[in-house]
Amino acid sequence: QVQLVQSGGGLVQPGGSMTLSCAASENIFSSYAMGWYRQTGGQYRELVAGITAGGITYYADSVKGRFTISRNNEKTTAYLQMNSLKPVVTAVYYCKLGRQATAISRGDSWGQGTQVTVTS
Repeated sequence: QVQLVQSGGGLVQPGGSMTLSCAASENIFSSYAMGWYRQTGGQYRELVAGITAGGITYYADSVKGRFTISRNNEKTTAYLQMNSLKPVVTAVYYCKLGRQATAISRGDSWGQGTQVTVTS
C-alpha cells in the first residue's frame, strides 16, 4: 500500500476556512483516484469529495460550493479546501488513494486522519 501523510486540520471558527493536504509516498499517485472522507464517533466514513486520476471531481451534496478537492501530481499531493465552515462538519477527516474516487475498495490506502473542529 501507498503511505499517505495528512497535514492541516485543527480548530477553526464558524465561517472560516481550512485546507487539508495529503501527501503520497509514491509516484503512482497520478494513476489513482483520491478521496476525502470524514468520520464522527462510531459512524461510518462518509465521502466528502473525490477526484479521479483524470481530474474529474465529485462532492457530497452537503459540501458542494464550499469545499474544493484538487490534486498536484508533481507533488503527489491531494488537497481539500474547505470554506464557510460550519460546526456540523466537525469530524476526523481521512484521505484515501484507490481505484475509485467515490467508493471504498479493498486495497485502498488511507491517511492517518486529522481532526477538524469548527467551534466558536
